[in-house]
Amino acid sequence: MTNPLLAPWNTPFELPPFADIKDEHFAPAMDAALSEGRAGITEIAENKDAPSFANTIEALELTDESLGRVLGTFYGVAGADSNAAREKLQSEFAPKLSAYGSELTMNAQIWSRIKTLWENQDGLDEQQQRLLYLYHRNFIRSGADLEGNDRDRLTEVKSRLATLGTEFGQNLLADERDWFMELGADDLGGLPDFLLEAMQGAAKEKNLDGHVVTLSRSLIVPFLQFSTRRDLREGAYKAWAARGANGGSTDNRGIAAETLALRHERAQLLGYADFAAYKLETEMAGNADNVRDLLMQVWAPARAAALKDQDILEGMMREDGINGDLKAWDWHHYSERRRKAEHDLDEAELKPYLQLEKMIQASFDCATRLFGLEFAPLDADMYHEDVRAWDVTRNGKHIAVFIGDYFARGSKRSGAWCMAMRAQKKLGGDTAPHVVNVCNFAKPAPGATALLSFDDARTLFHEFGHALHQMLSDVRYETISGTSVARDFVELPSQLYEHWLSVPEVLSKYAVHAETGEAMPQDMLQRLLDAQTYDMGFSTVEFVASALVDLAFHEGTPADDVMVKQADVLKSIGMPEAIEMRHRTPQFAHVFTGDGYSSGYYSYMWSEVMDADAFEAFEEADGPFDPKLARSLEDNILSAGGSKEADVLYKAFRGRMPDATALLKGRGLA
Repeated sequence: MTNPLLAPWNTPFELPPFADIKDEHFAPAMDAALSEGRAGITEIAENKDAPSFANTIEALELTDESLGRVLGTFYGVAGADSNAAREKLQSEFAPKLSAYGSELTMNAQIWSRIKTLWENQDGLDEQQQRLLYLYHRNFIRSGADLEGNDRDRLTEVKSRLATLGTEFGQNLLADERDWFMELGADDLGGLPDFLLEAMQGAAKEKNLDGHVVTLSRSLIVPFLQFSTRRDLREGAYKAWAARGANGGSTDNRGIAAETLALRHERAQLLGYADFAAYKLETEMAGNADNVRDLLMQVWAPARAAALKDQDILEGMMREDGINGDLKAWDWHHYSERRRKAEHDLDEAELKPYLQLEKMIQASFDCATRLFGLEFAPLDADMYHEDVRAWDVTRNGKHIAVFIGDYFARGSKRSGAWCMAMRAQKKLGGDTAPHVVNVCNFAKPAPGATALLSFDDARTLFHEFGHALHQMLSDVRYETISGTSVARDFVELPSQLYEHWLSVPEVLSKYAVHAETGEAMPQDMLQRLLDAQTYDMGFSTVEFVASALVDLAFHEGTPADDVMVKQADVLKSIGMPEAIEMRHRTPQFAHVFTGDGYSSGYYSYMWSEVMDADAFEAFEEADGPFDPKLARSLEDNILSAGGSKEADVLYKAFRGRMPDATALLKGRGLA
C-alpha cells in the first residue's frame, strides 16, 4: 500500500491529504525521508567537482524536501491534536532527528566544502552571501570543529536534550488534560452566561453532565475573574500553578534541572562560558547584560505600579470581610471588579461584541487594506473537524494557504502558536507557504456563537501577525524564509499587528453584538481603549519575572534545584507575593520543550520596544493604513525573512533603532 506521506499530493495547493494519513504512516515515512536525506548528504560530500555554491549550499537546501514535508505534517498535527500514538512517535522521532542533524554538521567533507566557499565568495549575490554565512556559523556552533571525545559527547548531549524537550511538553499536556473540577449548582456564583456555556461544553467533552473547569486558559482565567467562591478559585489556581510539579511520572522539575546542566555542558564544549553566552551571541541583544538592562528598565516602574494596585485590591478584599493577604487566586477576581468600577467595563458585557468570526474578518480586512491580500474559504480536508482553511491571493495570484485552528480541546497543548507546514521558497520551484494559526479559545455549545475576551482577540491578531510574516515572505531559500530570524526579532511582526485590533475604525466595524448585530456603543469602545493599560503593572511583572528567571537559569553554573533557584531570583528582585511568574519553571514550555526561547523569553519585550516604535511611525504618518509605510513594512521586514541582520531590516523600515520610551509609554508605565 502506498504511504500517502510519500506519494504525490493531488490536493488543493498540495496540502497534506489529511483524510488519507493514518498514525501508522508517520514512522515509515520518517525513516524513508531520513534515508533520502542521508543519501543526498553523501552525494554532496563525495562530489568530485570543486565546491560551488550550487553543488554544496543549494544542494543542501534541497536535500531535505521530503523530510520537511513529513515533519511539517506530523508536528502540525501532533501539537494541535495529540493522542497516545502521536506522543509515542514524538518520543521516537526526537533522538532520530537530533542524530540526523549531528551527522550533517559533523560531516567533515561537507564542512570542508563550506569552508572552501567561505574563503572565496566571489560572484555571490547578497542572499547567497547571507545563506553561506548562516551555514558557516551554524556548523561552527554545532561543533563541526570539535574532535574525538568532545565531538561524540556533543552528539550525545544534543540527542538527550531533544528527548527531554519532548518529555517536558508531553508531561505538561498530560497534567493539563487530566485535571478538571466539576461544579455543582451552588458553585456557580458570579459566573456569566458565556463561561457557563463553555464549561458545559467542557463537561460534554469529558462525557459528564453539568459544568466543568479545566486547565485551558480560556476557562480558568475567566473562572478566576468571576467566581465568587474563593475556595474554588484557590483550588483551581493551585492546580494551574502545579502543572508539571505534581510528582510521579509527569513531574518536570528533574527534567528542567537535567536540561539546564546539559545546555551548560553543550555551551562549554563549544568554548562558551555558559549557555546564555552561546544562545545570545546570534540575537539582537548580543549578551546577557543587554537583556538584563532592558528588563530592569521595565521592572522598577512595573513593580511600583503592581504594588500600588495590590494595596487597592487588598482594600476591596477587606470590604468583603476577608482578612489576610491578597493571594494569586484573588488578583484576577478583584482586578476584574475594579476594572468594572473604574472603567465601567464588564467583561461579560463586552464579550458579546467580540465574536470569533468577526475578529477573524477584522484580521483579514486589515491585511487586505495594508497589503492587498484577499481570503477565500478553501474546501479541503483538515486534520480536525474544527480546523478551517483559506486561499490567500493578491491581484488574483495565489500567495499562501492560511489554516485556522481556534478552539481548545483536550488533545491540544495550551497556548497559541503559528507554524508553517510548508515554508515559502523559490529554489527548486516557486513554493507558496501553508501557514497554521493555533489558539485555545473556548468552544461554544452547538449553535451558539463563539465569543472572545479582548485578550483572546489580541492573541488572534498576534498569531496572525506571525502568519503574515510567513505568508508575505519573498526569498529564494527556505533557511532564510518567513520567521527564520533572530528570536528577539521574530515577535516584532506579531506584536506590531496587535495594534490594529485597537484601531477605533476597526473595532467600530467588527465589534458588533452577537444577538442584536449593533455596533459596540461609542462610549463602551472608548472605555475599552482607555482601559488598555489597566492592570499593566501585574502583566508586566509576571512577564519580566519569568524572563529574568529564564536568563538566570542559563548564566553561570546551573542550579541543582531549579525551584530553589527560581525562588532566589524572585526574592532578589522583590517579587510581589500576590503575583506569580507567568510561567513557573515546571510548566515553562517556551524554555524547556526546546531551545527556541531558552535564555530568550525576554525577546517578547525586546520586540515590543520595536513594535511600539514601529506603530508610532504609522501614527506620525497618515494613520494606521498609510500605504507608503505598509509597503515599507512588507518590503523591509515581512517579505525579507532572515535575508539580513535584524537591526539592518528594522533600520531600513524606521531609519533608526528605538529605545524603551515608546514601550513604557504604551504600557502606561512612563
